[in-house]
Amino acid sequence: MLCSLIHNRVLLAAVLAWTIGQFLKAPLDYVLNKRWNWGIILSPGGMPSSHTALVTSVTLAIGFQEGFASPLFALSFAIGMIVVYDAAGVRRQAGIHAERINEMMKSFFENRGIPEKELKEVLGHTPFEVITGVILGILISLVLFWLFPFSPATSC
Repeated sequence: MLCSLIHNRVLLAAVLAWTIGQFLKAPLDYVLNKRWNWGIILSPGGMPSSHTALVTSVTLAIGFQEGFASPLFALSFAIGMIVVYDAAGVRRQAGIHAERINEMMKSFFENRGIPEKELKEVLGHTPFEVITGVILGILISLVLFWLFPFSPATSC
C-alpha cells in the first residue's frame, strides 16, 4: 500500500503543494510584517494560498498523467476554478466583512466591558496570494513529474 501511495504522483503533488504552501506562510509573513507568527501555518488565508497551490498542482498532475483531453482533467480544472474563485472572492469578502464588523463592535461597545469574541478576519486571499498559490502549484507538479518520470504502474 505504501508503494502505491509513493507512486501516486497526483497525491504527492497535492500533499507537497499544501504542505509547502502552509509552511511558507510564516517566513513570508515575517518578510512582510517583520515579526514571526507561527500560528499562521495552521490558519486559512495568508500567502501563498495553499488551497490554490493544492488544486493547481493536482490539476496539472492529472493533466500530465491522464492527458489534458481527459474528462478527469476537465473535472479537476472545474473544481480548481471553484476553489480559486472561493479563495479570492467569497472567502476574501467574508474576511473583509468580519474586519468591518469587528471595527463596528469595538466602537459600539468601547468602555462597556461587554465580553466579545472577534470574528476571524483572515479567511480568504488577495489576488496576489492566489496567483502565488497557482505558481507554487505549477512548480511543484512540474518538478515532481520532471524528477520522477516513472509510470503509475511501476512496482516496488
